[in-house]
Amino acid sequence: MDQPVTIVLSGIGGMGGVYVAELLDRADEGTFRIVGAADPEPRRCPRLADLEALGIPVVPALEDFYAGGRAELAVLSSPIPFHAPQTTLALSYGSRVLCEKPLAATVREAEAMREARDRFGGWVAVGYQWSFSEAIQGLKTDILAGAFGRPKRLSCLYLWPRDDAYYGRSSWAGRIKDAAGRWILDSPANNALAHDLHNMLYVLGPATAQSARPVEVRAELYRANAIENYDTAAVRIRTDAGVEILFLASHAGRRDPGPVLSYEFERATVMASGRGADIKAFFPDGRVRSYGSPDEQPMKKLWDAIASVRNGAAPVCGIEAASAQTLVINGMQDSAPEIVDFPDALRRREETPTGGRIWVEGLDEVFERCYAEGALPSEIEPAVAWTRPGHLITLSK
Repeated sequence: MDQPVTIVLSGIGGMGGVYVAELLDRADEGTFRIVGAADPEPRRCPRLADLEALGIPVVPALEDFYAGGRAELAVLSSPIPFHAPQTTLALSYGSRVLCEKPLAATVREAEAMREARDRFGGWVAVGYQWSFSEAIQGLKTDILAGAFGRPKRLSCLYLWPRDDAYYGRSSWAGRIKDAAGRWILDSPANNALAHDLHNMLYVLGPATAQSARPVEVRAELYRANAIENYDTAAVRIRTDAGVEILFLASHAGRRDPGPVLSYEFERATVMASGRGADIKAFFPDGRVRSYGSPDEQPMKKLWDAIASVRNGAAPVCGIEAASAQTLVINGMQDSAPEIVDFPDALRRREETPTGGRIWVEGLDEVFERCYAEGALPSEIEPAVAWTRPGHLITLSK
């Protein structure tokens, strides 16, 4: 029997806490062993006492762990500015890496991660859990096999209201850069809803571990909350194959319907609506093909990474697959360099159990029209007063 895979965790609060709980709850399986954890504020971890009871060293920084320790797998749940340097550090000490999404804040950082991987060897998996799910892998297999014909337009609408607690959970929430000048670009498109943007690029990729190549972006970026970056985004992307991708996302809507998606192909339309919904392909002759829900296996990414340490399999979502989303995010900021504030007359506030939230009157309806018409907010008729078109950006690596 193989020896347990040794694991170090960087970041054990927030999403890192989810990894901690998953591992501790399955520790008796014998396939892995946690050998260290790093976090400057470990008290944020709900299971810290359990880690300490097991004698697992918890240090302030990942550098402190590698000063005397080694691990075969590094699971990185640290803030976005630390993804690139911590990935490089872990690779340099011989660890394989599972890095939480997004890959990085900038294309330059993503390239540095790729160079480090190639220099030190090993692999880097990126934690877009949908990509690791059987549902998305089955869908992508059929797309690659030509089961639906040529892709035409992929659209996603995601309204997910977030409250004061969400933006107050860290010093970098909603920020463009941190206090040290490091890029963050935190936003719905680069954090909570990044999965849904990435997935449209991923399923169109020419191979299992690749995403489609975006070549053009036009974005509209808006803000209702008192943050530095945007909380509402509308973007049209074109790939090098001429496929249109429309992404509409906001944390300032009133309702919470979950993700709604429609992927149009020549001979079928792939659809889903709501969290946990099955993804289904609908054919003109009435046939329906169900792929199941990609939300059913949120931690498959972790168990795939642990298995890959032993079997040598490359991750289905690594740097090449995840970097397309980073390229789009950078293009979106260039397309709309000045975030547009929603008019005060349309901003509403309601109290919640965690302190309250801001929502924008009429935003849900505007975005629903955009989704139905394949349009950006500034393009629909009659014109909406608060909209502002973004610049057309040609993307390059």
